[in-house]
Amino acid sequence: MTLAEEFRTRNFSIYGQWTGVICIVLCFALGIANIFHFDIIILWSVFCLVSAFILIFIEIPLLLRICPTSAGFDNFIRRFATNYMRAAIYLVMSIIQWTSLVRYATSLIAAAVLLLIAGAFYALAGLKHQEFMSSKTLGGQGVAQMIV
Repeated sequence: MTLAEEFRTRNFSIYGQWTGVICIVLCFALGIANIFHFDIIILWSVFCLVSAFILIFIEIPLLLRICPTSAGFDNFIRRFATNYMRAAIYLVMSIIQWTSLVRYATSLIAAAVLLLIAGAFYALAGLKHQEFMSSKTLGGQGVAQMIV
């Protein structure tokens, strides 16, 4: 199935997964950019960086096969195999980034907004009773099982 065919299925989990990939890049970039504030904002930027690394393993299942990780970390990542669990983690990460407004407004708001959108896509997939569908391009739908 090509990427265009995946998008035509109108499965919101595919939209959520690709929005999540954009979140990975954005969280990584904004985490690094805001770490140089030398202020309390550094806590939110570190969490943004940590979020990017967690999301890499959640959204790209192929990496769990090829990267050496602990069994505990693998079990933690495998908890997010359903639409509702993914919606929950994205919403929690979004809320944490929104709390950065307590200090002052930074570019971390962009990460908060995009994390919220990704969480909304996963929540919509769950509410519409759509089966979780992982993009074949990102290592889902049997690609990860082919690598031994």
